[in-house]
Amino acid sequence: MTIDSSYCIDVSVSTNYLPEQSNPEQNHYAFAYEVTIANNGAIAAQLLARHWVITDGNGKVQEVRGSGVIGEQPLIPPGHRHIYNSGVVLATQVGSMQGSYKMLAEDGQTFDAPIAPFRLAVPGALH
Repeated sequence: MTIDSSYCIDVSVSTNYLPEQSNPEQNHYAFAYEVTIANNGAIAAQLLARHWVITDGNGKVQEVRGSGVIGEQPLIPPGHRHIYNSGVVLATQVGSMQGSYKMLAEDGQTFDAPIAPFRLAVPGALH
């Protein structure tokens, strides 16, 4: 099935390392991330569920699935955005995340909004 341009959710992410919440001696590296979910389609869509794939620098993969984001299932009208903040702890200085959101359009159509891979890195860890 082809999804037309009525269903266009764009996801962007910015990240920050949290040194005050990290403990490198214990392989505990905390990161915050801000997600912007923009509805660039022609129809309102509700975020029902999330699926994250988190990979640390050792190649260890953790998958996280759940309802909504931070306890919410926002309805995003066309031309609007939903922004939220969350965090993750890795056992390495560098890692990555990617995934998707399960969306429900007002016309009853469900579709996935992909979250492109993004890097988590302690400043100076990558040269």
